[in-house]
Amino acid sequence: MTTRVLFDCDPGHDDAIAMLLAAGSPDLELVAVTTVAGNQTLEKVTRNARATAEIAGLAAVPIAAGAAGPLVGPQIVAEDIHGDTGMDGPVLPEPTYPLDPRHGAQVIIDEVMASEPGTLTLVATGALTNLALAVRLQPLIAARVREVIFMGGSVGLGNYSAAAEFNIAVDPEAAQIVVSAPWKTTMVGLNVTHQALATPAVRQRITGLGTAPARFVGELLEFFGQTYRDVQGFDDPPIHDAVAMALAADPLVCGVQPAPLSIELHGEHTRGMTVADLRGPAAPGCRRHVAMTLDAERLWDALVVALTRLG
Repeated sequence: MTTRVLFDCDPGHDDAIAMLLAAGSPDLELVAVTTVAGNQTLEKVTRNARATAEIAGLAAVPIAAGAAGPLVGPQIVAEDIHGDTGMDGPVLPEPTYPLDPRHGAQVIIDEVMASEPGTLTLVATGALTNLALAVRLQPLIAARVREVIFMGGSVGLGNYSAAAEFNIAVDPEAAQIVVSAPWKTTMVGLNVTHQALATPAVRQRITGLGTAPARFVGELLEFFGQTYRDVQGFDDPPIHDAVAMALAADPLVCGVQPAPLSIELHGEHTRGMTVADLRGPAAPGCRRHVAMTLDAERLWDALVVALTRLG
């Protein structure tokens, strides 16, 4: 049985890799893509999503632009990591993939309400603005979604600030709405994704496939790797968003445990911090989960399988 996924994203190098994983995985059915401002402006990340869809060979999968900024406060982008286009490195032609006229939040609502309850997983790898809007506009979706898996937050240090990870920091109010809604949520944070390092051996394994999608990933990783060395001091780039998508395909990719989770909204130095209560066993029926460990080999195997199938 394949898992049906709706991908909410802000491509972004690692978002693009996650989309290719979704498109090529034998364990996933990608039903829609929605975009949200984050790594770059909404216009730029939506263009990147459409271009990636063409590289992945998608057809008849709706792509819709969503929120152009956070619920509260100014827009923040990650130009220092992802460049002026949001996906610098590869030379992309102007995409021809059609853009759905609906707002991304409406696409989320429509797809959830049209699906059998418990059959659609939402995978989010950017700010959680679209998901927050969707569940506020139509609260009934919370009871119908199988699970929300989001890349964001951290059990430990942040990257936008000492306490906060970027995806949560750019719209913490939206994140709080999402983790407070009565659906199952799983946080895939920096404590796990910083273990998903695209080492030279991993990159050689990918580029050695020789296919157009694999070459595209190689070009993404070349630019992404350099900015992570320059800005974050990493020898190899962490492919954050692919971990969340891989977990949707294979629950053994991450070790996950239930834990109450909330978002800090008011702290002068901690706004956007994800606060997971790991002091003891969670109460029975806890709907919040956090990823704590990563099987990196399982992750890279899943990506190679997907890229091979796309090729």
